[in-house]
Amino acid sequence: MSTFRRHVPALSGFVAIAVALLVVAPSVLSAFRLSLLGQFVCFAMVAVGIGLAWGRGGMLTLGQGVYFGLGAYVMAMHMKLDDAGPGGVPDFMDLYGSGVVPLWWEPFRSPVVTLVAIVAIPAVVAFTLGWAIFRRRVRGAYFAILSQALAAAFAILLIGQQTTTGGTNGLNGFRSFFGYDLFDPVNRRMLFFIASAALLAMLVLAWQLYRSRYGELLIAVRDQEERVRFLGYDPAMVKTVAYVIAAVMAGIGGALFAPIAGIISPEDVGVVPSIAFLIGVAIGGRTTLFGPALGALAVAWAQTSLSENFPSFWTYFQGALFVVVVAFLPGGLASLAGVWKRRRRASVPAEREEAST
Repeated sequence: MSTFRRHVPALSGFVAIAVALLVVAPSVLSAFRLSLLGQFVCFAMVAVGIGLAWGRGGMLTLGQGVYFGLGAYVMAMHMKLDDAGPGGVPDFMDLYGSGVVPLWWEPFRSPVVTLVAIVAIPAVVAFTLGWAIFRRRVRGAYFAILSQALAAAFAILLIGQQTTTGGTNGLNGFRSFFGYDLFDPVNRRMLFFIASAALLAMLVLAWQLYRSRYGELLIAVRDQEERVRFLGYDPAMVKTVAYVIAAVMAGIGGALFAPIAGIISPEDVGVVPSIAFLIGVAIGGRTTLFGPALGALAVAWAQTSLSENFPSFWTYFQGALFVVVVAFLPGGLASLAGVWKRRRRASVPAEREEAST
């Protein structure tokens, strides 16, 4: 019974988020707003991974846009090839290129290869980079700078490949998603439900990792890396595993973002989006289970709502909110309940003392 009581807050949170996404949102939102929320759900997937890597592992990941972009471009390449038909050439290649599909595009005609690549490519890239960085004990600000430089380099690479990645225009104009017509409102709702289910699955995985022995070891590496090394564990491998999981979550989020948004471009994967992912996690509460996802959803929704009414004011509001949270509420908005409870407990003895005198 005591074990069940410990899990009640987490289980209640899962139920509340599931009901909000799968029942309430489709019932009250228009098709346009539901599509926007689907995009924000994809951002929340990236945030869950950042919460694991940064909140629990202490790795300030400023380059998650890279893995988000890898998943998105893999999915976009498959959809463009699928729209072109067997042996066909995507429309932008006829316009900008030689009219021949590059050899490295061809494998993504297969749905199976595409689904595997969405997970495998971000995982392989993250493992290669993470292992090379962490084994050299690079951490803190140096790791943050390296990851941010990676995001900038990735965006520049995409911009320079006009004939194969669409350059600054990116890939867009998708008509189908694994055979389903993207112009059908029913299929658009299906995409939202798929993204919501994926987010819930990632939250469950994060919950299991936080409660596991590995989760405790990840926190130990964050707080006392040298002591963990002295005890016989390899901190580089512990951090690399968390970094890879975060990259895979970002890749899946990107893969679902492409068909929901209908476009993926270098603007969505560079330095600015990577920082925006981090801001949502910090505001929501990076060390909590639900804080990163809820923070990402709230910040993205606020950005859309406020930018519609105050297009030149939103960035100042976002920056001010980030500064206030970091300065006065380091645990993020998710820690408000704990702060209130501690203050209530502290006020009870004071009230009793006043009553006794």
